[in-house]
Amino acid sequence: MNLRYKLPPWAKALLSPADGEKIEYCAPADLTGDGRMTGDAYTVVTDARLVVLDRSGVKHDCKLADLSEVRCEPQVDCGLLLAVLRGEPVLLARFSMKHTVRYSYIARAADGMAKNRPVTLKIRETEAVCKLCGQPLPRMGMCKNCGSKKIAFGRFLTLLRPYLLRLALVSLLMLLSGGLLLFSQYLQRVLADRYLVPGRAEPAGLALIFGGMAFMIAAVIVLNIVQNLYCVRLGARISLDLREKLYKKLQELSLSFITTRQPGELMNRIVQDTSQIRRFMEEAFSQMFSTFVTMLGALVVMLAISPSLTLLSLVFVPAVIVLSRLWRTRIHRMFHAQWKKTDRLSSSLQDVLSGIRVVKAFGREGEEISKFKRAADGLGSTQRRNELFWATFYPFLTFVMGLGSYFVVLFGGLQVLSADMSIGELMQFSSSAAILYGPLSWMARFPRMLIQMLASLSRIYDVLDEEPEIQNSEAAKAFDIKGDIEFENIRFGYRCYEPVLKDLSFQVKAGEMIGLVGPSGAGKSTVINLLMRLYDVDEGRILIDGVDVRDIDIRALHSQIGVVLQETFLFSGTIFDNIRFSKPDATREEIILAAKRANAHDFICRFPDGYNSYVGERGVMLSGGERQRISIARAILGDPKILILDEATSSLDTESEHEVQRALERLTQGRTTFAIAHRLSTLKNASRLFVIDDHGMAESGTHDELMNRKGIYYGLVQAQLEMHKVREFSELERQAAKEITFEKKPQKA
Repeated sequence: MNLRYKLPPWAKALLSPADGEKIEYCAPADLTGDGRMTGDAYTVVTDARLVVLDRSGVKHDCKLADLSEVRCEPQVDCGLLLAVLRGEPVLLARFSMKHTVRYSYIARAADGMAKNRPVTLKIRETEAVCKLCGQPLPRMGMCKNCGSKKIAFGRFLTLLRPYLLRLALVSLLMLLSGGLLLFSQYLQRVLADRYLVPGRAEPAGLALIFGGMAFMIAAVIVLNIVQNLYCVRLGARISLDLREKLYKKLQELSLSFITTRQPGELMNRIVQDTSQIRRFMEEAFSQMFSTFVTMLGALVVMLAISPSLTLLSLVFVPAVIVLSRLWRTRIHRMFHAQWKKTDRLSSSLQDVLSGIRVVKAFGREGEEISKFKRAADGLGSTQRRNELFWATFYPFLTFVMGLGSYFVVLFGGLQVLSADMSIGELMQFSSSAAILYGPLSWMARFPRMLIQMLASLSRIYDVLDEEPEIQNSEAAKAFDIKGDIEFENIRFGYRCYEPVLKDLSFQVKAGEMIGLVGPSGAGKSTVINLLMRLYDVDEGRILIDGVDVRDIDIRALHSQIGVVLQETFLFSGTIFDNIRFSKPDATREEIILAAKRANAHDFICRFPDGYNSYVGERGVMLSGGERQRISIARAILGDPKILILDEATSSLDTESEHEVQRALERLTQGRTTFAIAHRLSTLKNASRLFVIDDHGMAESGTHDELMNRKGIYYGLVQAQLEMHKVREFSELERQAAKEITFEKKPQKA
């Protein structure tokens, strides 16, 4: 992302930098105060000043030393650059939303420079960039640079490199097939000129020629079958390898990448795009080399027989090539739009199937059917439009190329009549022309197959080329964690211009239980996401036992952290497999012990199949409390040193909550625990409570200390007590009404 726009000469003249003053950042301020677009205004940050200027002059010229705060604030359809100058708030610049991310980084850098705290910007790329050539992508997402330089096709050749031996064998078969086909045409010429002439009947020679032709045709058929089988196997192998690479890459990529993509889109890249590579290998690549060799051989034969007739037969080929190149970009755009709609349809289907219980609970089947029908109709309309175009374009190209065959028949026949060419030569020339026109007709369809393959390949490499944000550093090491944790001046935001946490700092000793409380959206879950290193902090650092979490081996870190989430996710399979997920090499005795400690063993044994009972998709065969206790067993199986409880009991009934709470009490003993709970009564036994509010630590202390302070935590507790009283009173009213109705007796007539 460009944070240093090039200033025009007039802007440099207005800026008038002092000697040695260095321009650090520059970005367009492309909106006026009344919201109109302007192309001649800039915000410039030097190592000493923040300047906003346009052609009319300098609007703001602030010394960084006079600024106590600089921030970017997104609004509706625009963004603002705000600052506090000598204690007074100032609006410095207004800009369109496309520059919001850019200004968020510039504001952070300027704020750090103003406070003599230089900021090392970890820039997350937000502009669409081609993964093959690095150039910005247009709105449709197609890279013209790659189309012109054949970078994508170079990637395809690189993909084939591990299979060179098999490709060499396929190419040899193709060469043999093409050579035999051409030689059979020569035998036809000999047959016509020597044996199909009146008075020259030679039965032995005739049988020999017919036998040779039959043998060559059979050999060509066998070679083509073997060649196609090899190409099918090769295509299947390449497709399988790509799927495995894609799946492995998706497992390695950071959560930030996965959450910004639709599930259907990623599924299509693994399934459909890799299948497109296989189809290209089977339908196009299997004929590519043999087609080229056959065309070249046929052309040589035609030139040897009659150069003038050859030129006449090829007079329309340049027109076909020009037409194909002129329509190439449109064909690319058409199929790209089709695949985008296919992704949306797949994602819509995946969402509905995952949330089918919600759909049925709210009776929204009709609306979902209509929505799916609209998406399917949109895809079908695009497919029909694409196929209609191709059904018109391809026959037209075939007709244009076929015009040359009429010249062969007309002028070749005239040459035979004038004795300039024999019947056998005309037959061989016509057969060679047919061999040439056949591949030319196939080549008219080849751009479509090639564009489909290259587009799929580009989508595949869009994932394969993605670098995971969360990676092991060079100094990463694995060690046994004790549980001492420290957050040092943490700043983080899922969007760089919307910080969730600012300057958050605290220390936790091994074995402590920390309760995280605060209003929704304050950043409680973000704290545990950063601790698990699902995301990396923008500024500051997180220490575990004095070691930066970025210097701890990721697998070693995650293997020593146990997680129990509010929305318990169980994989489709057995109870045994779900518990064993956290420790694949666990013995059956260890799994049963973990289930007992999680208060899950008794209800598991009541199932007919016990631990081998099938839980269904996402665990739908179990109740909420049962799923949660299996989740606790899964978390405790690996004997984690750090335990994270994210609303582990919020969605349970009283009885289930009691069972889960008993399991959690055993689970938290001797472990550093972070617990998020909206039911504050469940956190009374916590060592300390951290109240997260306004992007940071608002309060900290024990339950009694915070209650005596009568701050935010006290207000939350009082609000919950009032709600509890209201619920109790409503329950008493319902019970009283029920008793009155029960005691009322019907009167006798």
